Amino acid sequence: MMALGIVRERAIVVLAVTFVALLVSAGVRSAPGVLMLPLQLHFGWDRATISATAAIGIMLYGLVGPFAAALMLSLGIRRTMAGGLALMGLATLASQWMTQSWHYLVTWGLLSGIGTGCVASVLGAAVVGRWFVKRQGLAMGVLSASTATGSLIFLPVLAWMTRQGEWLPVVRTIGVACLVLVPVVLVFVPEHPGDVGARRFGEDADTPPAVRGQASLLLPFTALGKAVRVPMFWLLFGTFFVCGLTTNGLVGTHLIAYCGDHGIAPVAAAGLLSTMGLFDLVGTTASGWLTDRYDPRRLLVAYYGLRGLSLIVLPYCNFGPGSLGVFAVFYGLDWIATVPPTVALATRAFGAREAPIVFGWVGVGHQLGAACAAFGAGLIREEFGRYDPAFMIAGAFGVVAALALIGSITLGRDTRGIGLAQPA
Repeated sequence: MMALGIVRERAIVVLAVTFVALLVSAGVRSAPGVLMLPLQLHFGWDRATISATAAIGIMLYGLVGPFAAALMLSLGIRRTMAGGLALMGLATLASQWMTQSWHYLVTWGLLSGIGTGCVASVLGAAVVGRWFVKRQGLAMGVLSASTATGSLIFLPVLAWMTRQGEWLPVVRTIGVACLVLVPVVLVFVPEHPGDVGARRFGEDADTPPAVRGQASLLLPFTALGKAVRVPMFWLLFGTFFVCGLTTNGLVGTHLIAYCGDHGIAPVAAAGLLSTMGLFDLVGTTASGWLTDRYDPRRLLVAYYGLRGLSLIVLPYCNFGPGSLGVFAVFYGLDWIATVPPTVALATRAFGAREAPIVFGWVGVGHQLGAACAAFGAGLIREEFGRYDPAFMIAGAFGVVAALALIGSITLGRDTRGIGLAQPA
């Protein structure tokens, strides 16, 4: 009983610290949406320029993922997580001295993009694979929900800080939050359960310890070379592209500005994102629970289909408190609910060891979609003077993703891959 208690205690502590780290990383990535209007007022930069930096940061957030997953196998999860947090903190604090738009691109686009890429969904997949045998879907759901919780905690506070057009308090708050977490990670996150005399959650006592292999620098490319020959990879990559297009790239980056076009104050608009965050905490955790019990592809059909339809309908609402409140609740339940089923399908197809790396490449699709939406929506706003076409186009992509998943189920596609590795 004591041994079981140690397993649960250690696994829960690691899960909790990882949750907070992912929460802060989500705060870093969501901050450009709050900074858009203050930076435009203070420096005179147009929205397309500011959106381009947000797009670069989002793209790197995904592109770094597979290499961060390989780094976690060689350098270790703890060091990779601490290094990413340190880079985020130093980069955002350095931005308080920026005077040119390229300074913003370097600090919030390049450096923080690399840092957040080390503390992203691939981190959650790696931690769950290393510390959990049972309840993997639920654990991944909890960690995925941290993205929404990051918005829930950070956005109202950050928006309140910018109520007079200020932007410096935002970068200082984000930077300090990242740096404070570095020693917490180093102290409370063991590299392996065996390092503290524990086992993975739900693992039998007679199970041999997992082999601790070293990852070469070529492993991300080797895993990708094998994965691209599997139809399931392209299905996940394409649908996750749509996931990024319809969430942090579009809504996370532009909803505050979109509401501003309709006379809604930034603090009130940030409250909508916080409402989404609150309900996504419920929706994504429930999605993880459902993933342990049902076909993940059928769950994804519902998620993408409903998300697409809600975006198509949004431009036709009156932007009153009632209609926006309904949208925030409905959309929030579906915000990051796609992550647990996608991770589950990647693990089934490619094995527990390489699944985080393959999921990292799938995450590249997510961030490419998000980058396209972050820049494209800003460009559409500049060209047409309104955001409506951007939201309707994104909604159409959501419907297409649902149809692609229905086709996969109808054709009876196997969710198993080519055996990159046997599950640990």
